[in-house]
Amino acid sequence: MMSRQFAFDVFADYHQFYVQDGGIFPEAPTDWTDEDVQRRAKTIDHVVVICPVRNMTVPVVLELHDSEPAINLSDYDHVVQCSLELPSGELQVHECTGGEVLRQTVAPGRYAVLALFLGLDTIDAMGLEGNDTYRILLWPTSSTLPLAVLKAWTE
Repeated sequence: MMSRQFAFDVFADYHQFYVQDGGIFPEAPTDWTDEDVQRRAKTIDHVVVICPVRNMTVPVVLELHDSEPAINLSDYDHVVQCSLELPSGELQVHECTGGEVLRQTVAPGRYAVLALFLGLDTIDAMGLEGNDTYRILLWPTSSTLPLAVLKAWTE
C-alpha cells in the first residue's frame, strides 16, 4: 500500500484547524453545537474541522493512503471518522486564524478521513503544555461517511 506522510505544526487558535479543498476554499462553519464540541470535529461541504484539545501550536501528521489503512483504535485517545469531498484535488490544511500550512495535489474525489488524537492525558491542567499529537489519515472512498466518533475521550 502506498502512502505519503507530512508532519507539521498547526496553531490551533480557537481549538480549530481545517482539512479542506483548497481549490474551493470553503467558509468555516460558525454554527457550533455542544455535540460538535464534544465530538472535537465538525464537517460541512468540502471542509473537516479538527478540534485539538489545546488552543496552542500542536503537532499534526497527515497521511495520504491508497486504501484504508489498518489502525488499532486502542492506541488512541479520541477517534473521529467522516468523509471529505475534494473536487478540485487540492488538499489543504489551514489554520483557523493563520494561513495555509500544507497543500498537496490529490486525485479529485471523495476521501475517508480518520482523525486520531493521541497523548491527551499529557496536557497540563492549564491546557498550555502537553505531548498531544493529531494524526489525520485520508484515503479514497466511494462512500459518504457521516461524522462519527469511533472512540471518545473525556477530560
